Amino acid sequence: MKVLVKSARIVDNESPFHNKVMDILIDNGVIQEIAPSIEAQDVGREISFENLHVSQGWFDSSVSFGEPGYEDRETIENGLKTAAKSGFTGIALNPGNLPVTDNKGAVSFLRSKAETSPVSLYPIGSLTRNSEGVDMAELYDMQQAGAIAFGDHKKAVSNPNLLKIALQYAQNFDGLVQSFPQENKIAGNGSVNEHENSTYLGLKGIPALAEELQITRDLYILEYTGGKLHIPTISTAKSVEIIRVAKENGLDVSCSVAIHNLLFTDEVLKDFDTNAKVLPPLRTKADIKALIAGVKDGTIDMVTSDHFPVDVEHKKVEFDNALFGTLGLESAFGALLKIFSLKTVIRVLLAGRSRFNLSEDIIDEGSQANFTFFDPDTEYTFELSDIHSTSKNSVFLGEQLKGKVLGIFAKGNFFSA
Repeated sequence: MKVLVKSARIVDNESPFHNKVMDILIDNGVIQEIAPSIEAQDVGREISFENLHVSQGWFDSSVSFGEPGYEDRETIENGLKTAAKSGFTGIALNPGNLPVTDNKGAVSFLRSKAETSPVSLYPIGSLTRNSEGVDMAELYDMQQAGAIAFGDHKKAVSNPNLLKIALQYAQNFDGLVQSFPQENKIAGNGSVNEHENSTYLGLKGIPALAEELQITRDLYILEYTGGKLHIPTISTAKSVEIIRVAKENGLDVSCSVAIHNLLFTDEVLKDFDTNAKVLPPLRTKADIKALIAGVKDGTIDMVTSDHFPVDVEHKKVEFDNALFGTLGLESAFGALLKIFSLKTVIRVLLAGRSRFNLSEDIIDEGSQANFTFFDPDTEYTFELSDIHSTSKNSVFLGEQLKGKVLGIFAKGNFFSA
């Protein structure tokens, strides 16, 4: 079927049509023509919006649903619909379900559940069996089944020798190893950032040291072993500096930051809102300033929604007993545009593709059509009606956001937001 996109401003630095308002003709999922005005025959669908912008389809490197095991939090089907409505044509799905994604059968199951969705689901395999941190999982078999990286979601690799062996072994098939940045013995039972606010609120704190020490250890191991390491969701100023130095020294390391850690400080915890209980915890204004600078200069490779649905029974409880996590897909674009220029926002929403060895579909004639459509100028208050997830645990509720997703085009189909 032919699809005609009318008067869209192309936002793609790699495209010869970057920053130009053009019509785009798509036939069977392939871009046939890009021109200022196209009059085509037999067009099955025309896509036209006011202030229409288009970029390559966005990718999120850290998304959690619930299925299998926690379908009451989120199913794969509805989670992928939420991702599509949020502008993402690809997501990396964390292995923190039940059973854990620690074998090729589990990877194949997740991929099969997404076959009919316009959003591509890329499983992250668990680094260890059952994510227990004891025995290494079947990394090669999972990669052959479609896993794009390996890590125990929100669980640190406590055994340094296990990380060493994993980095050495994964080099045999160019595997990407993830290590969550937290030294558990220092973090203890903390639930918020260790700072004056944690003292004021009477809550146990997680010191920045817990993150920075773990990152330093992991980078020493990476220097010894070689290989590829990804550090998901860093949150402190010193972490940015440690990774910046490691990159300058030639280590093959990448990192991400969660969008909520770029926008909120631990001061939002004054009302004990459990939606703001996230891991790593919300830090300080100084940390946010350094994180934003790290995104701008490329030290931080990508941002992630770190989308984590939690049902009401595990959020509307005492703060210490609430689960960590917030929704993030639906608010990702609007929150980022509050902080960065449109050019930077699109860059960081695409950057994960190259690191995870996924295709990059430049907007040019002859390329596969993999698009996100959006209006970068709409301002609105993020409300409950903007949440498409089954769970409703969003720290962004009530925030003024900028930028609306209009839809995606992927796998030959248009999906409206």
